[in-house]
Amino acid sequence: MMGLKRYFLLMVLFGTVLRSEAKVLLPQILSSNMVLQRDKPLNIWGFAAAGEVVTVSFAGQVKQTITDADGKWKVVLTPLKTSDIPAKMTIQGTNTIILDNILVGEVWLCSGQSNMEYAMRKIAKVKKPLKEKPGYPVDELEKAHNTQIRIFLVNRKELSKPDSIHKSWNIAQDSALKNFSAAGYFFAKELQEKLNVPIGMISSAVSGSPIEPWVPQESFQIGYFKDQKVGNDPGKFYKPMIEPLTPFALRGFLWYQGETNCFLKENISYSYKMKALINSWRSAWTKASGLQNAELPFYYVQIAPFNYSTAKGKVVLDEQTEPEFWEAQTQLLRMPNTGIVVTTDLNDYPDDLHPTYKWEIGRRLALWALTNDYGHKLTFSGPIYKAVTFKGGKAELEFEHIGQGLVSADGKALDCFTIAGADGRFVPADAVIKGNKIIVSGKGLKKPVAVRFGFNETMRPNLYNKDGLPALPFRTDNPLTKQFKPI
Repeated sequence: MMGLKRYFLLMVLFGTVLRSEAKVLLPQILSSNMVLQRDKPLNIWGFAAAGEVVTVSFAGQVKQTITDADGKWKVVLTPLKTSDIPAKMTIQGTNTIILDNILVGEVWLCSGQSNMEYAMRKIAKVKKPLKEKPGYPVDELEKAHNTQIRIFLVNRKELSKPDSIHKSWNIAQDSALKNFSAAGYFFAKELQEKLNVPIGMISSAVSGSPIEPWVPQESFQIGYFKDQKVGNDPGKFYKPMIEPLTPFALRGFLWYQGETNCFLKENISYSYKMKALINSWRSAWTKASGLQNAELPFYYVQIAPFNYSTAKGKVVLDEQTEPEFWEAQTQLLRMPNTGIVVTTDLNDYPDDLHPTYKWEIGRRLALWALTNDYGHKLTFSGPIYKAVTFKGGKAELEFEHIGQGLVSADGKALDCFTIAGADGRFVPADAVIKGNKIIVSGKGLKKPVAVRFGFNETMRPNLYNKDGLPALPFRTDNPLTKQFKPI
């Protein structure tokens, strides 16, 4: 008899545990203090007992659903207009969840490796930068208290787990900002100042990570990589750190990664890996949102100058390794809604793989977004090579993004140009600005066939536009132009 009583007691306790675990739960990305993306359908989703009725109330909308057999549920809020007035969201099932201090504005995801992960707390500890023009916000962490900027730092081990605390979003200040991406924060700050709307930033980055773990494994089973074995653990970070975010509506992506793959002397393969990343992320968010052909903007950072040629490792590198990698990055500009931030001027010490000036990186990323996504009339890029014409023993170069005109930043003769004839031997070249073009020639060279600019890791070119943005290194004989297929 005692055994039977104990059995029934255990069943009662077990039933109590099941009921307590069946309460409505939310994913980590939905919490108080969050920013919701304006002007797009909004998924609100979570977990509960199978067959449970769940009601979501927010901004005058009331949406109801029933959980499926796996206990999953989702409602879709109709697009909302900008709101900087803190609001509450109520989610009701067997229990009630109230999320407060919610704003509606613009949301961006920033990702990559250590230079994107580079935290705000480091800004106050770096050497004073040698360049004065970009500024030096050494006290930004102390001054930051803009309640219109909200941040979410992805915890790799927690993101895929249900959340019962609902405090994963924070106002960008104090201890929360201390550990957040500096580039991501300064991007948000620039956007908030210029747009005057709430900005939400999600940071999901891992120090030292190559690109492959950020791409779903199935993306390497088609196209360029079909029948190839791709190393570096494809999907390792995508699965726990990106995929759980895909139902959350946002405006676009920021990417700062490449150093790890550059150490492997990659070029065209990196272009295709980055293409796979862009397409897979865009596809995942498009599918989750129910929108069609949503080519979300993707802005990325050129890896900064560094002495790769002196690195000791399994792969032998030289002074052209990094410029060749820059070419690989540049190919992605041929995909729609992409943009690159040039960084040839943003490393004071060539042996520093984590240069300062993250505030300027954020500002330059914001220039792309402000112009292409928010309609501001700005010069958002430095000069980018467009075409070359050879005639009369000279090369005539044309550029995009010249802004108010081309200029030598230091007032000296243009530097870092080389030119070659049919023998393929490159020699230092003279380069002069003529209107919106640059005329390049080499002493004694009568029939030039190729020009290169900034094509060495040690070079710090002085070609800029008058808006203060440096030109992107290039070579007119770039082999990747024909090798890479953007579509």
